[in-house]
Amino acid sequence: MNILLLGSGGREDALAWRLRQSPSCDALIAAPGNPGIARWAECVAIDPCDPNAVVGLARERSVDLIVVGPEAPLVAGVADAARSVGIATFGPSAAAAQLEGSKGFTKDLCARVGIPTADYVRVERESEALDALGRFAIPVVIKADGLAAGKGVTVAMTREEAEAAIRAAGDGPMVIEEFLEGEEASLFALVDGARTVALASAQDHKRVGEGDTGPNTGGMGAYSPAPVLTPDLEARAMREIVEPTARAMAEAGTPFSGVLYAGLMLTSDGPKLIEYNVRFGDPECEAIMPRIEGDFAALLHRVAAGADFDAPSLSDDTTMTVIMAAKGYPGTPAKGGAIHGLDKAGQVSGAIVFQAGTAMTDGQLVASGGRVLAVTSRGAGLGEARERAYQAIGVIDFADGFYRRDIGWRELERTA
Repeated sequence: MNILLLGSGGREDALAWRLRQSPSCDALIAAPGNPGIARWAECVAIDPCDPNAVVGLARERSVDLIVVGPEAPLVAGVADAARSVGIATFGPSAAAAQLEGSKGFTKDLCARVGIPTADYVRVERESEALDALGRFAIPVVIKADGLAAGKGVTVAMTREEAEAAIRAAGDGPMVIEEFLEGEEASLFALVDGARTVALASAQDHKRVGEGDTGPNTGGMGAYSPAPVLTPDLEARAMREIVEPTARAMAEAGTPFSGVLYAGLMLTSDGPKLIEYNVRFGDPECEAIMPRIEGDFAALLHRVAAGADFDAPSLSDDTTMTVIMAAKGYPGTPAKGGAIHGLDKAGQVSGAIVFQAGTAMTDGQLVASGGRVLAVTSRGAGLGEARERAYQAIGVIDFADGFYRRDIGWRELERTA
């Protein structure tokens, strides 16, 4: 079949790499893509958030399946437009994408259905937020309500820090949440209406600095699977969190179709929902894709078409992704820095480098975003995967780049 992949980041590079290996994939088009994605797909420069442009391209190229990588096109209704003309699309409707597009919407759904999550309050104005702050103990979590590319969250360790975060956000919807104690893990599930199937687990590293310090980012690295999310805890999260959410969305007339990513806090009371993403996470996607076996494109098409589907087989290997970001990230990243050595990095056993924020300038690969490269490796265990990832990083020449040297540290300490 002919497949159209929407997006231009590291997640989409990993998806393109995996889709291209699928026996059922005859042709792969990416819009708009990036230099890394161009290794696997034909890149076409259209706006992935423009429903008319996406549908027009899909019709022109006789596309059988659209796979939506990032969240913004979903919130913009691209999946709705494609389905309205009969094109199978992996990704939820705009109404179902509210699970990520509005944190307040998701918190209200949790309260209505009884899904375990942090206590919260929704506010619309800065003054309301400052007044509501007194209801919560410190630390406290301040979240912008809309899409924020993984950076709209402040975990305030003092009241002064919380007030500053609220004032920085200004007037507009936000959520103030109870701070949950525990360890975070990510659970990905394939969903079609009320049907849910667990796909894979991962553990992300959101903070920019080693030892989980500094501001939140879109993610500085991940590994899969996440042993801290034991089979029993995964089953409980599916039963108490993912399945009730899918049922509630279907009963409301806005059934979810695609991949639902539950960010979980593993507390002493069990898993609690931190937030939902309505697409594969980034950089978790880069870590998960090398573990998926079988015809991945056919699986996504079955989900998108409403046909029966089962979870794919997963490799027993452990995979790790380490992000190389541009200096200044997550603030103002340095752009234009030259990148060399990716071919050498790809020669490291079990390693592949996915490209996130890159561009070609006068024949030279350069940085064009905050997170630039997703160096991914696989091994028999986390230690071997980590060794190979950092070995691959060691042969990359990216003077403007930096990376965390402790990805996987919690699990490695547990198993030392």
